[in-house]
Amino acid sequence: MSLPVAAVIVNYNARRHLEALLASLRGEDLAGVVVVDNGSLDGSRVAVEEAGATWLASGTNLGYGRAANLGARQPAASGAEFLLVCNPDLVVGAGAVRTLYETMQSCEQAAIVGPRIDNVDGTLYPSARRFPDLVDAAGHGALGMLAPRNRFTRRYRMLDWDHAGISAVDWVSGACFLARRRAWDQVGGFDPAFFMYMEDVDLCWRLGRAGWQILYQPAASVMHTQGVSADRRPYRMLAEHHRSMWRFALRTTSGPRRAALPLVGAGLAGRFAATALRRRLAGTNPGVSSGPLP
Repeated sequence: MSLPVAAVIVNYNARRHLEALLASLRGEDLAGVVVVDNGSLDGSRVAVEEAGATWLASGTNLGYGRAANLGARQPAASGAEFLLVCNPDLVVGAGAVRTLYETMQSCEQAAIVGPRIDNVDGTLYPSARRFPDLVDAAGHGALGMLAPRNRFTRRYRMLDWDHAGISAVDWVSGACFLARRRAWDQVGGFDPAFFMYMEDVDLCWRLGRAGWQILYQPAASVMHTQGVSADRRPYRMLAEHHRSMWRFALRTTSGPRRAALPLVGAGLAGRFAATALRRRLAGTNPGVSSGPLP
């Protein structure tokens, strides 16, 4: 009997990786798989149809959140009690979806549960994090590239935290998570104002304010290549990343701390300029990853 879980995958010119993801999902007994395509030109549709999944062409690049919302409303996904939202450049570990589902079943207050995410070299990607307050965001933004083990980055990315056990956290990466449909619908899914980046942080923040919990379950694991789609237009994605950070700061900063927002804006502008320059000089990806504030 299939799980009451439908996968929603947002794809953009990632056919080779998408094929691996679809293959890894075949044994997970899902109720449906929907691939929302944001204008790929690499033959992704052929891979989706060969895998027996539902193909939905958005007609343009909607961004991650809007495309995921669109996929969640499709007949192949709309009747499922749970949604597996994921990037195309993943390989899902055997039994991972069932583990996430069973975790949800054991905690009625959980709106989202995220798996352990490993990089392709086998190292842990810190996908469970704290909400970035102004102090940690400023310290991480200023020092993260030069001194990645600084105390602000460690606190924000929870680098000193034991990732071995299930725990409630502030938010988990939108690269892959299982969402309870009832909670997802209650808050309207992703906020489409976030084109790329921070949509996962914002979703978890709104769910927390609505009384739901966010869980991290490392017994379920996925491998994530990272940045496959973003690397195709790195400067635009870098700009969207910083724009999304600014939007989240505006939304979540209240009281006297709002007086510091002009400094935050100036800091983000400076960080964008420095990161873009670093890319141009090095000729490499500017440091954009699947999660905010990498």
